[in-house]
Amino acid sequence: MSVRLCDRFGFDADSVHYAVELRAPGLTARADEVVSWRRDGDLAPFLDALAADYRGWDGERNWRTDDRDLAVSAAFRSRGRIGLTWTLRPWPTAVGGWAASVTTWLEAGEQMASLAADVRHFLG
Repeated sequence: MSVRLCDRFGFDADSVHYAVELRAPGLTARADEVVSWRRDGDLAPFLDALAADYRGWDGERNWRTDDRDLAVSAAFRSRGRIGLTWTLRPWPTAVGGWAASVTTWLEAGEQMASLAADVRHFLG
């Protein structure tokens, strides 16, 4: 299972536009224009907060773009692992729309901090 943020474009002071690809056995999905608005908190601060709470939390934590075309839910599991479920739902209100999800697993410490840093760099 993998998630790839790529093809950043339309970068300005208020937002960043990019593509997201999900891959799993038998699945390839791509949303070409995901928009993160910086005023409401983008994906990087959400991932930073998960990395900071490396000792765990109860329940799920969730983040999504304003357009709801990308959502990420995080659950802390035993042995210090975090399951991140990435869901693409481009054009969520369109008739005949689609959705795809994959779950990636990371160690709560260094792996989560590294992902947060990589996403912060990509979106920066």
